[in-house]
Amino acid sequence: MRRLLLTVAAATAATIALSACGTTEPAADKSNKSAERITLTGASGTKVELDGPAKKVVGTEWNVVEHLVSLGVEPVGVADVKGYKTWDTAVPLTNEPKDIGTRGEPSMDTVAALAPDLIVATSDLPAAALAQLRKIAPVLDLKAADAADPLGQMTGELDLIAKATGTTEQADKLKKGFEAKLAEGKQELEKAGHAGTEFAFADGYVTGNQVSIRPYTSGSLIGAVNEKLGLKNPWTMKGDPAYGLAATDVEGLTKLGDVEFAYIGSDGDKGSTPFTGALAGNAVWKSLPFVKADKVHRLPDGVWMFGGTGSMESYVDSVVAALKK
Repeated sequence: MRRLLLTVAAATAATIALSACGTTEPAADKSNKSAERITLTGASGTKVELDGPAKKVVGTEWNVVEHLVSLGVEPVGVADVKGYKTWDTAVPLTNEPKDIGTRGEPSMDTVAALAPDLIVATSDLPAAALAQLRKIAPVLDLKAADAADPLGQMTGELDLIAKATGTTEQADKLKKGFEAKLAEGKQELEKAGHAGTEFAFADGYVTGNQVSIRPYTSGSLIGAVNEKLGLKNPWTMKGDPAYGLAATDVEGLTKLGDVEFAYIGSDGDKGSTPFTGALAGNAVWKSLPFVKADKVHRLPDGVWMFGGTGSMESYVDSVVAALKK
């Protein structure tokens, strides 16, 4: 599961922006019936031509899968189904999709056997893997993440998947619901006296006796949501250009000062909760102002930190609940 956490940190952002358009043309058969033809352009610049909304869809990354489920599309294939069920219970699977392997190495034979109409992947996959998948079915490749505009990236990929699956009305509802949740959360925090509160979010993992901590800077999706809630991000280091994640250790936490500190772990992965595990008896950890002041918040499991509107709405609820205690 450590690899599960590391995959997103190691990925680099694609440099080509997403764009999409939809067109309607007459059907190619001899009948007078017409079919909606859909043309999309992925992050790599590769065009995807669909005869109509895709029904049998494979998702190679969890944010993609969350978007599909939120849009009412049950994916026929999902990478690491067990991992998704562990880390993303905010938007649970509504069917039992075929496990196509890991997010970094999907099984080409398994994907081919599903005969999908569309494969939705991200730039986290190697170019060689994307090339192999394109031999099986049309592939809509999305930019994995973008620290320059994490919220725009999230809603942009939602829109692309919606166009590919004929679910644009549902996408609009999801976006409006998300904006309403942000406004509601901000208002609740202001009433509770937390406007401008310094709120540091991080995750961590343990390898042997070594604890690694990842700060979520303002370029992260979580960081962007926090700022929309009126919270201040106290992390000063620069995050990576894709996910807005940085790296530090327990000594690096001494620079935070007296802040509110939050994280999400998983009971299904004990190595992902060092703040109540490996660090519990650490002298540096116990000396931190926010630890002494009992300002460490373990937010509920099952919110995928790199997910879609569903995960982020659950995250907003958990932050508001934690700070209003």
